[in-house]
Amino acid sequence: MTSSAALRLSNLRRHLDLGDTVRVNGFEASITVKVGSEVSEALSLGRPVVALESTIISHGMPYPQNLETAKEVEGIVRDNGAVPATIAILNGIPCIGLSVEELERLATLGTKAQKTARRDIAYVVARGGNGATTVSATMFLASMVGIHVFVTGGIGGVHRHGEHTMDISSDLTELGRTPVAVICAGVKSILDIPRTLEYLETQGVCVAAYKTNEFPAFFTESSGCKVPCRVDTPEDCARLIEANIKLKLGSGILIGVPIPQEHSTSGHIIESSINKALKEAREKNISGNAETPFLLARVNELTGGVSLASNIALVKNNARIGAKVAVALALLRENSQRKQEIE
Repeated sequence: MTSSAALRLSNLRRHLDLGDTVRVNGFEASITVKVGSEVSEALSLGRPVVALESTIISHGMPYPQNLETAKEVEGIVRDNGAVPATIAILNGIPCIGLSVEELERLATLGTKAQKTARRDIAYVVARGGNGATTVSATMFLASMVGIHVFVTGGIGGVHRHGEHTMDISSDLTELGRTPVAVICAGVKSILDIPRTLEYLETQGVCVAAYKTNEFPAFFTESSGCKVPCRVDTPEDCARLIEANIKLKLGSGILIGVPIPQEHSTSGHIIESSINKALKEAREKNISGNAETPFLLARVNELTGGVSLASNIALVKNNARIGAKVAVALALLRENSQRKQEIE
């Protein structure tokens, strides 16, 4: 009987053997995906892996704080038993699992790296560019190689007044069609949270909250919106993720983790700054994918750095919980495989 590890390795190779080819100047060239050796080994052996986005590095904070935070987050994932897989596009090659040198390169590139959502992946690859992946792009690339757990700060959503502008993040549609569990601190409070949750329901996305019945609002523990699903342990999360995979629903799962309580007390101050920043964005006609970076930067200025400190704290907390979820999922699958082999 072929061992389960061999089956997983075969499956990984199948994922990475992208048989489709493209013609460039009359020649055939394969589109390749680079998987870091640590991530590749973990996937082949069924060990826990956690995907991490890269936009938070390039567009979320200045250098060298972005590099320090990226290393710390990866360290938290490792300390809790999982392998981190930061995802980005470098020189036109999607990379899943960055080396220290690649992390530093991305951090120093900063906003020179293109903010890359799902729609932008082909363009950045085709021109050999550098792309920092958002939630939607990270989910797509993680799913391509069989990573089921992804940690980020917060997802995008329906923007305020979205019923007029139709400004809706591609993160939401990606959650509707890509089977990856996203561990985050909810939806950024610069967005319209109730409409975002309604849109996720339309997309068929299972929305859960960790140890609470209310959906978190990024900088604050609660948005006032109830969730249809509550999970209280990493094992609860793992069972939910595995059921979603086995049912072949094809959609993702959103697990909202409240910001640590010691950082949520400043939420109301941040909310006041958000309203002021929103007004400034409208006055300056800033919209689309330029709006969120502007708002987060402006809110950080208005709060004297409090919002950035809170942002970093919640990302680290999400990384800790996300790693525990990935470990629980790997153990659940390993036990299931053993049971099948015995039977």
